[in-house]
Amino acid sequence: MKRFLRDNGLSIVVAALFLVTLAGHSVAGWMEHNEEQRAHGDAEVSYGGYVTSTDYGEAVFENWESEFLQMGVYVLFTIFLFQRGSAESKDPDEEPKDRGAELEAHRHDPGAPGPVRRGGLALVLYKYSLVLAFFGLFLASFVGHAVTGAGDYNAEQTMHGAPMISTAGYLATPRFWSESLENWQSEFLSVLAMVVLSIWLRADSSPESKPTWKPHRETGAD
Repeated sequence: MKRFLRDNGLSIVVAALFLVTLAGHSVAGWMEHNEEQRAHGDAEVSYGGYVTSTDYGEAVFENWESEFLQMGVYVLFTIFLFQRGSAESKDPDEEPKDRGAELEAHRHDPGAPGPVRRGGLALVLYKYSLVLAFFGLFLASFVGHAVTGAGDYNAEQTMHGAPMISTAGYLATPRFWSESLENWQSEFLSVLAMVVLSIWLRADSSPESKPTWKPHRETGAD
C-alpha cells in the first residue's frame, strides 16, 4: 500500500482535490440557488434536485469544456511549436528524431505495445492518443454544456412565457458563447503564463521547471 501511494501520490492528491472542490461547488451552488428562489418567492429545491438540475450541469460542463480544450490545444501545439528557453517547450535547436524509423526498427521487440507491432492506423491512433483523448473529452463536455445550457435557458424562457429553443438553437445564442469564451480565454492565459514564466522562474525538482542551475563542467587537463 505504501508503494502504491508513493507511486500514485500525484494523481491521488489531485483527484481528492477535484472531489472536494466539486462537492464544495455543489453545496455553495445549491445554497446560492435557494437564495435566489427565496428572493423571487419560489420554492426551494433539495440538494439532490439541484445537483441533477440543468443549472448545476451547465456550470460544471462549461468549466470542464475549457479545461480539456486548454490541455488538448497545449499538447497538440507543443508537437510542432517552440518557445526558446521555456521548460514547456522542446529545444528549437535540437535535431528532430526520426521516430517513425525508430518505431519501425523496434516494432517486433518483445515489450513493444500492440499498436506498435501492428503499425498502420492503430499506430497513428496510439501515437496521438493523448491529443485525441483530450479533444474527445472536450467534445463530450461541449455537448454536455450545450444540452444542460439549453435546458436551463428553456426553464427561464418558460418562467417568462417566452418560446423555447432547441439545443442547436442554443448554440447560436450569445449566452452560450459568452459562457464558453469567458472560460477559454482564462485557460489560454494560464497556459501562456506557464510557458513564458518558466523561461525565468523555477520550481526546484519539478519536471515542469528547468533546473535551478546547471554549473558548467570544465574540460581539459588538471
